[in-house]
Amino acid sequence: MAQISLTFPDGNRRSYAAGVTPAEVAASIAPSLAKAAISAQVNGLHWDLAWPIKADATISLNTLKDDAAALELIRHDCAHIMARAVQEIWPDVKVTIGPVRDYGWFYDFDREEPFTPEDLGVIEARMKQIINAREPVRTEVWDRARAVEYYRGRGEGYKLELIERIPEDQDIRMYWHGPWQDLCRGPHLQHTGQVPADAFKLTHVAGAYWLGDSSRPMLQRIYGLAFRNRDDLKAHMHMLEEAAKRDHRKLGREMDLFHMQEEAPGQIFWHPNGWTIYTQLQDYMRRRQRADGYVEVNTPMVVNRKLWEASGHWENYREHMFIVEVDEEGAREKVINALKPMNCPCHVQIFNQGIKSYRDLPLRMAEFGSCARYEPSGALHGIMRVRGFTQDDAHIFCTFEQVEAESKKFIEFLSRVYADLGFDTWRIKLSTRPEKRVGSDEMWDKMETALANAVTAAGHAYTIFPGEGAFYAPKLEFVLTDAIGRDWQCGTLQLDPNLPERLDAAFIGEDGGRHRPFMLHRACLGSFERFIGILIENFSGKLPFWLAPRQVVVASIVSDADPFVAEVVAALVKAGVRAEADIRNEKINYKVREHSVGKVPVILAIGMKEVEDRTVSVRRLGDTRTETMALDAALAEFTCAALPPDLA
Repeated sequence: MAQISLTFPDGNRRSYAAGVTPAEVAASIAPSLAKAAISAQVNGLHWDLAWPIKADATISLNTLKDDAAALELIRHDCAHIMARAVQEIWPDVKVTIGPVRDYGWFYDFDREEPFTPEDLGVIEARMKQIINAREPVRTEVWDRARAVEYYRGRGEGYKLELIERIPEDQDIRMYWHGPWQDLCRGPHLQHTGQVPADAFKLTHVAGAYWLGDSSRPMLQRIYGLAFRNRDDLKAHMHMLEEAAKRDHRKLGREMDLFHMQEEAPGQIFWHPNGWTIYTQLQDYMRRRQRADGYVEVNTPMVVNRKLWEASGHWENYREHMFIVEVDEEGAREKVINALKPMNCPCHVQIFNQGIKSYRDLPLRMAEFGSCARYEPSGALHGIMRVRGFTQDDAHIFCTFEQVEAESKKFIEFLSRVYADLGFDTWRIKLSTRPEKRVGSDEMWDKMETALANAVTAAGHAYTIFPGEGAFYAPKLEFVLTDAIGRDWQCGTLQLDPNLPERLDAAFIGEDGGRHRPFMLHRACLGSFERFIGILIENFSGKLPFWLAPRQVVVASIVSDADPFVAEVVAALVKAGVRAEADIRNEKINYKVREHSVGKVPVILAIGMKEVEDRTVSVRRLGDTRTETMALDAALAEFTCAALPPDLA
């Protein structure tokens, strides 16, 4: 029998018969490993213990201690176990697909009656029975005809359609969890008992079109969460509770920041309070960029399709663009334009005006660019996922020799901004060359090395995400961690030798010849809309004083104090503090509660004693205590606190 060589993580090699499974490999090493193993990594691919290995390979064996592998298998097995439970309880239900997702899984079902919250409890109970039975999981590869006959006999039309979509050269793999069977690529655990019965939960039901196509049947999607142990599940449920309290849509109503309505789907109506946050943040970014050597530009919202064709966006991004057709006077056919989905082609147009020299580089060109992208209505989410947004966008035109220094400079810029905005925890992802790409390996080596060196020189670490770069260049992604542990990808730095080539950007080099610049696409916040949503949720609405739309409310306790209230408000406003008066005929406790819900950082209560002493009674958001301050001292403190971090 033919022999193969398997290389282990420590570099040791062992010979096995071709077709050996990872389960057999584990057993050859130690009985304890055979019992603990749940899957393997074979040549970097996640591999079921039952799959044969037919050629020389690298191999490592996973146990439940290996987080990524264990969670993928637990969640994937939960999807199958849930589908089995549903069909055992309601045999007429048709199953479709059930992929793993962040923190859990979902599975889509075709059932006439809607699932209820009570049904989820019944399904969970049946799942635990299946898990506790510790039934074996097994897999087989079938030929296409046998699989089609099997599903046709059971009336599973969705599975038949999935088989049609599997390329002819790929295996048709079947999995059994006990007596229940599903079409699946795998891998899976070895028996149902390896799923922790106390570490999963079904959360909710939603509608979902079959294969995401609105012309196809509407299915019912059941979502679930799963972790390695009960404590991890409990911690995640607590995080979800916190997230619900911090939901920017809820806080947006309470703070009177914005609203959205069906006549403008995915677009925001900013109220005065919300627009104050927006403009304060934009002014801050404008000052930071100007100080860092950026020039600010502004480009058209509506641009002829010819530019989008030249840039490649028309071919590759057309379905996300809003099209504008105009009957131009004298034209034989309609002129087709598009609302710009991004700013980069327009920035190249500015660069191309006039002759640029190597002495002009690097040229850092920034725009608070308003863009429009079509997002399916089901994907829209408050101000986090919208169709109309503004980016803190910039493009750096430079030579390749300047790429590393400019990348380091941007990372340092981004570090200052994130610190000012209250985000001390963030990480960097380096996305490297994909399988399908343009350019030589030598050039890719240079580009990836330049970005890696820039991150290191800026004093940060990075994690490599192999194959996640664009087809023309690698990129950096900057991921924030918020106050409750959620990750948000916000900043980006994308190398691009492609767009300058497509749009014929050039500069005159030191040698007098014509050269292509490199282009660095960079954003720090991403979109203002999404970032403001992140800020609201991170701070639970209690924004830093300098960003708060209403910084101080001066509230009268008795009407005789109204003149002094007006004097205090006028003094605060003159000093640059966003202050307003509340002289309504309401009790002071009512006023304090109302403004606390609106997340006003400071409430100054004024009664006759304060009038006589020229003091203010200070109540800070989240603090039940009050303190008495002299008016001059209060003015000095709040004037200083109102300064943005770059001006303080």
